[in-house]
Amino acid sequence: MPRSRYTVLEADAPHFLTCTIVGWLPLFTRPEAVEQVLDSLRFLQHNGRLVVFGYVVLETHLHLIASAPNLSKEIGDFKSFTARRLIDLLKGRREGDLLAWLHALKPARKGDRAHQLWQQGSHPQMIQGREMMLQKLAYIHDNPVRRGYVDEPTHWRYSSARNYAGLPGLIPVTTDW
Repeated sequence: MPRSRYTVLEADAPHFLTCTIVGWLPLFTRPEAVEQVLDSLRFLQHNGRLVVFGYVVLETHLHLIASAPNLSKEIGDFKSFTARRLIDLLKGRREGDLLAWLHALKPARKGDRAHQLWQQGSHPQMIQGREMMLQKLAYIHDNPVRRGYVDEPTHWRYSSARNYAGLPGLIPVTTDW
């Protein structure tokens, strides 16, 4: 697969990012898989490595609005760490069919691993002002509604919509930007 043309433009600026499971496989239908992602985001936040402004986790991918002094590195570390944890989770649960797909979808040039979990890249788009931030937040929060999973954005458990509604969320997000 060719390299993406998307790059992080300004180090500390918020960016809209998408991280997708290879083959659009529905890995995040498992609550413990989502928890691995949320734990990793909490770790990065707690250690001052990532600021999260918004997120949503769906069955095949997640969207983030985040910033960091070295956002590309932090997202790369996030994807590497969560890939190892999620593959271990699948092995422990003996999810052979899904592991077989993750093996089959691994590019041949990736000889250092048996499985590929994330698609390459995260398609970062720099947030250029308040209007764009509001548009991207609405997009990620309305995603589960558009898919017909819930009637209201705040009903989706794995989203920052609750944080923005003044309700407790699963991870802290920065809402004052």
